[in-house]
Amino acid sequence: MNKKYIQEIEELIKDVPSDIVNFALRRRMGNVPTQAFSEFLTNREQGDWAEDLIFKAINEIDNGIIAVRYGKSDQIVAGEPGFKECYERYQDELDQIGKRPDLLIFKKEDFNLPNLDISHLDDRESNNIVLKAIAGLEIRSSSFLVNKYNEFSMKRRNEIINQIKEIIDLLRSQDLPREWRIWLFNIDINNENTLFTIPQTPIKVESIKVTVKELRALINSLRKRDFLSFTPKAEDIYVIYKWVKTFGVPHYYVQVFFDRVYAIPFKSILEIISDSSNEGKKFFVERNAKNQFKTTIHIDVNQGFLLAEKVEFPDHRSEYKELGRGRLLFYVTFIGGKAYLDVEKFYEMIGLSSMEGDIK
Repeated sequence: MNKKYIQEIEELIKDVPSDIVNFALRRRMGNVPTQAFSEFLTNREQGDWAEDLIFKAINEIDNGIIAVRYGKSDQIVAGEPGFKECYERYQDELDQIGKRPDLLIFKKEDFNLPNLDISHLDDRESNNIVLKAIAGLEIRSSSFLVNKYNEFSMKRRNEIINQIKEIIDLLRSQDLPREWRIWLFNIDINNENTLFTIPQTPIKVESIKVTVKELRALINSLRKRDFLSFTPKAEDIYVIYKWVKTFGVPHYYVQVFFDRVYAIPFKSILEIISDSSNEGKKFFVERNAKNQFKTTIHIDVNQGFLLAEKVEFPDHRSEYKELGRGRLLFYVTFIGGKAYLDVEKFYEMIGLSSMEGDIK
């Protein structure tokens, strides 16, 4: 058990704003879902594919470390017999040991089981094994191509800035209050912070008021999140902290896109969200329908490590699941693909040198 790591995490926890994650509150057990949906099954399949991608990429490296499956892998869904009991057991486990990461990383000399999957073991059987791990990886998937998203985002941003320039040039020729003239004179279009200090002094001329309203809308659009992100939910931060306290194993988020893979230490997540000056720049806090209005933290993927610059696109096909009363759920499965892992970056992230990893 890495007690020094636990202490570092506990110190960082003290600085996390309670309006993002309130560690003083008791965790609320979620309501048992009553039915599954096709989107849920597709998302689960995509998540399983992403986990398998990283599992294989690590174990294909010819070195002295090994990836082992550890996270819960039950395939039962809401509406099937036994789901309620399975869900309640999982909730109990979250309270007892916290949220298991999907994969554990071991030095080969510390893992001597023939099966690289300990997810089926109960806590009593697996706990002593887990304590020997050097890292835990929470694997997340995202339905984006990073390169295409960045191209789109940059193009959109440039279009907005060009529109802002045109309006600023127009306003500079108008008879405006002194506060506006000073602001317009001091704008540096390459420094967006100078735009965000737009005056609040009202404009009396109706035609100019319309132009200023348009300008405000354009400037506000620059404040919106325009990066792909790691997306830990506030409730996940709580139960990951519980797991870290239980085992003292360093924890990492891995975000798998269809063309790249990024990762960030749990410790870095806490450092970023503890600094209020980072909000709106390095991270955003959102509550939207896509995530059931749960508090979700969006951290710029560029705050982490680029673990793979290339991912081979998987094959995909339609499948369906028949529930007990004859309801059919159609979903997409993913097969194949490959992540070309940057071994040096991976070692750097988990605190090994390449020589340390090369233990035969």
